[in-house]
Amino acid sequence: MLAVRALRAFTDGYTAVLLPLYLGALGFSALEIGAIGTATLMGSALLTLALGFWFTRVLRRALVLVAALLMTGTGVGFAGLSEFWPLVAIAFVGTLNPSSGDVSVFYALEQTLIAESVAPEERTALFARYSLVGSLVAATGAFASGIVDWLAGWIEPVAVMRGMFVLFALVGVASFALYWRLSPAIERIGPAPASALGPSKKRVYGLAALFSLDSFAGGLSLNTLIALWLYERFQVSATTAGAIFFFTGAFAAVCYLASEQLAKRIGLINTMVFTHLPSNLFLIAAAFMPTWWGAAVCLVLRSALSQMDVPARASYVMAIVTPDERPAAASLTAVPRSLATTPGPYLAGALLSLSSFGSPLVIAGALKVVYDIALLRRFARIKPPEEVAQPARAGQN
Repeated sequence: MLAVRALRAFTDGYTAVLLPLYLGALGFSALEIGAIGTATLMGSALLTLALGFWFTRVLRRALVLVAALLMTGTGVGFAGLSEFWPLVAIAFVGTLNPSSGDVSVFYALEQTLIAESVAPEERTALFARYSLVGSLVAATGAFASGIVDWLAGWIEPVAVMRGMFVLFALVGVASFALYWRLSPAIERIGPAPASALGPSKKRVYGLAALFSLDSFAGGLSLNTLIALWLYERFQVSATTAGAIFFFTGAFAAVCYLASEQLAKRIGLINTMVFTHLPSNLFLIAAAFMPTWWGAAVCLVLRSALSQMDVPARASYVMAIVTPDERPAAASLTAVPRSLATTPGPYLAGALLSLSSFGSPLVIAGALKVVYDIALLRRFARIKPPEEVAQPARAGQN
C-alpha cells in the first residue's frame, strides 16, 4: 500500500499543477475549470461514502482493484477527450485529485487496512510514514510538471500534458498489479456487523461535521486553484509553479515526522489544532503578498504546518472507534474532504474570474481558524486508548 501511495502521489503532484493549464489550453474558462474540479470532488465523495459502508460486506481486495481500474480509465479519458461535458463526467466517476492531499477513494480504503496492520502504539507512526511517502513523491511530481516548459521547443505543450495523463493511466495499471499481490489476510474474518456504525456514531458524526467545515475551506485553496491564482496574479510559468509546489510538499513531508513526535508529547488533538492554526494565518498572508516569491514563502510555511495534522487526524479517527466501525468511520470522515469541498473550486473559480486578488485564500484561512477552535472545544477530552493508558504506566514506574 505504501508503494501504491507513492505511485499515485507522483501523478497527483503534477496533475494538480498541470490540470488548470491543460484545461485552459483546451479553451475552458476559470469558471469551467472550477466546475470540473467540483465534479471531481463530488464524485470521489459519493463513491467513498458508498464503499465505506460496503467495505465490511465485500471482498476488500476486489474493491481496491476496482479503484485502480477507475484510475486507469480517468487517465485515458483526460488524455483522449477535449469536450467540456465528457470531461466533467469522467472527473465525476474517476479518481482525479486536484488537492494537495489524498481526497480520492483510495484514501478511505487504505486508511482502514493500515490501521488494522499494527498495534495502537505504532499506528500514528505508520500513518506518518504513509503521509510522508505521499507528500515527498507528490512534491517530486509537482516539480516534474515543469516538463511542459522543458520540452516546449520540441513538443507542443498540449501534447506533453496529454502524455502526462497517459502516464496517469499507466500508474493505474501498476497500482492494479501491486494490489493484486495483497495478502488474503486483509479480508475480514467472520460475519459482517449488523450496522456499519455502532457505539461511536456520535463521535464519528461530530468529527465529520467539523471536517466538513475544514474541507469546504480547503476547496477554496486546492493546489489546482492556487496554481491558477499564481498564473493569473503573477503570470508565473509552469516550471515556477511546479517548483513552488515541490517545496511546499517537501517541507510538509519533513513535518510529518515531527507530527508523530509531537503527538506523543501533547496528544493527537492538540497536534491537530496547534499546528493548523498558524498555517491558516500564512494562507491569508499569501493573498496580500505583492510578489510571487513573497506568496511562495507564505505558501511553503503554510504547507509545512498545515499537513502536520494529517497523520494525527487519521490515527485519531481509527483510535476512537471499534475495529468493526473503522471502514464506515474512515469513509464518513474522508467524505468531507471531497463532498464538502465540492462548492469550493466553483466558488473560487468565480471569484478569480472577477479579480486576481487571492480572496479565496483569505476566506479559506478564516474558516479554517473557526474549525480549529471548534475541534479543540469539542474533542479535547476524548482521548485515544494509548493516551489514556499513559498516566497509568507513568504511575506504575
